[in-house]
Amino acid sequence: MIFKETTLKDAYIIDIEKNEDSRGFFARSWCRNEFLEHNLDIESAQYSISFNHKKGTLRGMHFQVPPFDETKVVRCTMGKIWDVIIDVRPDSETYKNHFSVELSSQNRRMLYIPKGFAHGFYVVSHKADVFYKTTDFYMPENERAVRWDDPDLAIDWPLIEGKAPGLSPKDRAAAAFKDAEYFE
Repeated sequence: MIFKETTLKDAYIIDIEKNEDSRGFFARSWCRNEFLEHNLDIESAQYSISFNHKKGTLRGMHFQVPPFDETKVVRCTMGKIWDVIIDVRPDSETYKNHFSVELSSQNRRMLYIPKGFAHGFYVVSHKADVFYKTTDFYMPENERAVRWDDPDLAIDWPLIEGKAPGLSPKDRAAAAFKDAEYFE
C-alpha cells in the first residue's frame, strides 16, 4: 500500500500496490500493520455503501461531533466521484482548508479522513458505489453538515454542464461554515 499525505494535516490518499501477472493483479486494500506504521486509526465500527444512480448527485458535507466523531476510509468501487474533505478542527493548522481528489473504480484510490473533517462527494459517472469504513457508529443526533457551495470555502466542484447538483433536503438546509456547529 502506498500512503500519500494530502495538503490537510492527518489526511491521506492510499493507493494500492499491484502484484501483476498474466491473470490480472492482486493488491491489499487494508493492512492493519501498515495503517499502524502511519499512526492511522484502525478501529472499525461500520462498513457502509452509498449507491448513487444518477450523475450529478452531491452528498455532503457531513461529519459527526464528539463523542461520535469518526475517522473514515472511503473508496469508489464502481464509477467515479469527486471527493472533498474540509478540516473543521479549530485548533488545526489546516483548519477551514479543503482537499479534493478523484476516486474511481479505475484508479482504486482510497481517502483516509481523520476525525474532525467534513466529507462529501459529487458523482461524475452515470452511477457510483462508494464504500465507507468508519470508526464509530452513525448517530443522526450527532451528525452535522456545512454547505457544499459556501463561498467562504470556495470549493471548486466539477459541476456537469454547470447544473446545480442533486441534493437531499438535509444538504440543501446545511449551515454556512461560519454558522455550523463543529468541534470546540
